[in-house]
Amino acid sequence: GPVAQSIFQLTWEIMPRRVGVGAIKKQQLEKAKYAAKQTELEDMKFSHVSTQVESFKKNLENFATKHRNEIKKDAEFRGHFQQMCARIGVDPLASSKGFWSQALGVGDFYYELGVQIIEVCLAARDRNGGLMSFGELQTRLLATSGKTRGDVTEDDLARAIKKIRTLGGGFSVVPIGGKRFVQCVPGELSLDHTQVLQLAEAKAFVTLSQLKKELGWTEERSHQVMDHLVYEGMAWIDQQLEEVQYWFPSFFQDVM
Repeated sequence: GPVAQSIFQLTWEIMPRRVGVGAIKKQQLEKAKYAAKQTELEDMKFSHVSTQVESFKKNLENFATKHRNEIKKDAEFRGHFQQMCARIGVDPLASSKGFWSQALGVGDFYYELGVQIIEVCLAARDRNGGLMSFGELQTRLLATSGKTRGDVTEDDLARAIKKIRTLGGGFSVVPIGGKRFVQCVPGELSLDHTQVLQLAEAKAFVTLSQLKKELGWTEERSHQVMDHLVYEGMAWIDQQLEEVQYWFPSFFQDVM
């Protein structure tokens, strides 16, 4: 009768919903299983990679010990070795008392180079105001150390400067144009100072009119920047010509 029909219709409306809830629960269970399996696979992968890295580190230590002399004496060989270390996050310069310093001596190599860089830069600071190109630095190191520093690369210089920078004293690497310079005076060069140095690189000098024309500076700004560079000893004033020229001894080797 009507009652039975109503019960049948109500049951028909509820049943699909129950089936839907069951399907959702089943789907959620499958997702949970999949996530658990994925986590398990990721853990296995991480464990495998960690084992590989540790194995590579051990092989790298054996390689370093075996080729100690080549790494210290051959610049190209040393560069490749540093690249291998960088790929797995090993820093041979991180400690002067760890494995790399004791078994390999590569840490000592850069500390010794750093001491020589300090000596060369301080000896020339009165002349160049504490700014020296890597090219001139290499030449001076070769002149003072002979063949023992003849194979030092710019990469070696940058690494050694990075180490001695932690000691203070204002040592840092400054890119100017397409070249690198070592700065050995406290404080960093401002953007204005760097722009002047980039402009001076071609001829080793600049004039106030050149700054105003090339950089769009006012007379006051040009004077202020150049007065600072002269005060720091990085620029010399030449008043022999009609217009004052500001010479940078750091660029003398490159233009003469």
